[in-house]
Amino acid sequence: MAEIVNLNKARKAKARSDKERRAEANRIKHGTLKALKQLEAAKKALRDKDLDAKKLRETDETSD
Repeated sequence: MAEIVNLNKARKAKARSDKERRAEANRIKHGTLKALKQLEAAKKALRDKDLDAKKLRETDETSD
């Protein structure tokens, strides 16, 4: 026999777990120190600059 499930309780349990997951992400996002945020921003800027330097440039081949 299959187990009987109360759909209201299942829906509410899923909503609680989703809310907890969002809360955990917000704690991580908003709970970091200002210095760590600045460090991450500097690292991202450096990665972006490095990536832009490695991109191929389009050349105008029609000017032969």
